Amino acid sequence: MTDQKTPDAAPEGWVDRMPSKVRPYLRLMRADRPVGMWLLFWPCIWGSLIARPDGTSPQTLYGYWLLFLIGAYVMRSAGCVYNDIVDRDIDAKVARTASRPVAAGIVSVRSAWLLLVGLSLIGLVVLLQLGLVAILTGMASLALVAGYPFMKRITWWPQAWLGLTFNWGALVGAATLAGTIPMSAVLYYAAGLFWTLGYDTIYAHQDREDDALVGVKSSARRLGDASKKGIAIFYGIALMLAATGLLVAGAGWGTLWLLPASAHMAWQVATLDINDGHRCLMLFKSNVWTGLLFALPCLAA
Repeated sequence: MTDQKTPDAAPEGWVDRMPSKVRPYLRLMRADRPVGMWLLFWPCIWGSLIARPDGTSPQTLYGYWLLFLIGAYVMRSAGCVYNDIVDRDIDAKVARTASRPVAAGIVSVRSAWLLLVGLSLIGLVVLLQLGLVAILTGMASLALVAGYPFMKRITWWPQAWLGLTFNWGALVGAATLAGTIPMSAVLYYAAGLFWTLGYDTIYAHQDREDDALVGVKSSARRLGDASKKGIAIFYGIALMLAATGLLVAGAGWGTLWLLPASAHMAWQVATLDINDGHRCLMLFKSNVWTGLLFALPCLAA
C-alpha cells in the first residue's frame, strides 16, 4: 500500500515533500498535524512561568523552553505511535483514522515499535537535562501515557484521562524551575485538565457516529446534544482554577489577563456546531491560541 494522508492533516506541507519511504513514519508521528505538540508544550510554559523563582533570567527560561519544545515534539509523537499500535484494529473501522499508517498496513507493528523506542530515548535525554525533581515528575507520567489508549474502552470520559496526561508538563515545568511543585502550578495543571476535557470533546464529535458503531466511548457520545453546555462548564471551571492559581502565585490584578482566554473560549462554545466535523476540527485547532493566552497572565505571577 502507498502513503496516505489522514483527512485532518495539513493540506500541504513539508511532510509531503519528503521521500516516499519516510512519509508514512512522519504521518505516524503526526508531523503533518502539529497541533498536539503545541497543546502538550503550553502547559510546560505555564508551570515554568508560574513557579519561576524571583530573578530568573530570560536566558534560563528560553533554554528550558527549547528543551520543553523538543520534549513535547518527540513525546507527543511517541504517544501517537503508541496509540496507533494499540488502536490499530479500531482505527481501521473509523473513516477518519482508517488511513493511519499502522491501521492501513503501510507501517508494520514491529517498525512502529522501533520508532516508538527511538522517540522515547530522545525524550529521555531531554528529561535528564531538567533536574532530579523534574525527572521523577516526568517519569511518573508514564503510567498515564500507557493507560490512555485503553480508556475509551472502559469509560465515557477518556478525554479526562487525556487531560491528566497532556497537561503534566505544567508540573514538570514547575519542578524544573523551582525544584518543587507549588500549589499554584497544581491549580494550573487542574485548569489544564478541564481545558482539555472541553477541547477534546469538541474534537471527539468528528467521530461520534463511527465511535458508536465500533463501541468506542467518549465524552462527545456521553454528552450528546448537551455538549455545548458541558464544554461551557468545563471551560468555566478551567478559568476559575487558573485564576485561583494565579492569585495563589501573587499575580494580583495580573489575573485579569485571563480575560482574552475567557473570550476565546466563549467564542468556541458560541460558534460550535457538533454536527459539523470541519467546524469541530477548526475550533479544536484554535486551542493552540488558548494555550498561549493561558500563559500570558503567568508573566504577572
